[in-house]
Amino acid sequence: MTPQLIDPFARAVTYLRVSVTDRCDFRCVYCMAENMTFLPKKELLTLEELDRMCSTFIGLGVEKLRITGGEPLVRRDIMTFFQSMTRHLDSGALKELTVTTNGSQLEKFAQPLYDAGVRRINVSLDTLDEDKFARVTRWGRLPQVLRGLDAAQKAGLRVKINTVALKGFNEDELFTLIEWCAERDMDLTFIEVMPMGDLGPEDRVGQYWSLDDLRAQLSQQYTLLDLAERTGGPARYVKLVESGQKIGFITPLTHNFCESCNRVRMTCTGELYMCLGQEDMMDLRGPLRACPPEDDSQLVAAIHKAIGLKPKGHDFDYSRQRADGQVSRHMSHTGG
Repeated sequence: MTPQLIDPFARAVTYLRVSVTDRCDFRCVYCMAENMTFLPKKELLTLEELDRMCSTFIGLGVEKLRITGGEPLVRRDIMTFFQSMTRHLDSGALKELTVTTNGSQLEKFAQPLYDAGVRRINVSLDTLDEDKFARVTRWGRLPQVLRGLDAAQKAGLRVKINTVALKGFNEDELFTLIEWCAERDMDLTFIEVMPMGDLGPEDRVGQYWSLDDLRAQLSQQYTLLDLAERTGGPARYVKLVESGQKIGFITPLTHNFCESCNRVRMTCTGELYMCLGQEDMMDLRGPLRACPPEDDSQLVAAIHKAIGLKPKGHDFDYSRQRADGQVSRHMSHTGG
């Protein structure tokens, strides 16, 4: 399929990340406040509207669809949406349907996800220490997530662990996490903490652990070979020569990855953010609900208009020891 969504910098947009809910059963300290006020149900896109919205994007050349939240698997009846998206995989229009999850619901949903055509999932996991896990997630329990990972691998899902690098929190687990993932044959990507949402008592500058520093520590024990591989996301990869592992780095602060950005993000209320690190967005819920079922012309026009406003890049910056470029919305609102 020829890409139809080309931004002002000649980048083809072929990757859509969709938040299906702002709710989550965890309260991770870098993602949301402990006492959150969630959106009223009437503001959320229905599952039928999510289907129509995603199908319209697929018709415009989107080939990769990632479902996020909040925690996407806590949305009631969400499997009906995944099962509906299977038709686009079967037709070949959609090349990949993936999920980012905290792992809490995988014990229940891993097999149904595989049956719906999902083959890869990203699981957020910042520590293997049960007490530290409870502290960083506030409400989460590590054994529940580990059982979910077992279920995912048993179902045949390829698992990638996403670990947010947090200074003074998981620095001492760098090699433990790498060896644990190697033993389980799971990929691992480290992510720099981003200045999003009401920071409250959490000091993002204090939490920030540069992946340049992390990589330097890694090179003390392993030989790192840079890989040219790109997966349509922001990660850059290295191979650990001694173990053969592939390790990813997502570095919005130390190394801006915007020049190859091929993605946009839609919230559970139908707001399309053309850049994770900018406040500009386009409301797609209005045009969607204004269109009769047989005519998506207003929605298509709004999508094209939004892509025409996609910026060159974000403004995240910690270099002046403050969280410059901070955006006000929580990560759970935009989609993790």
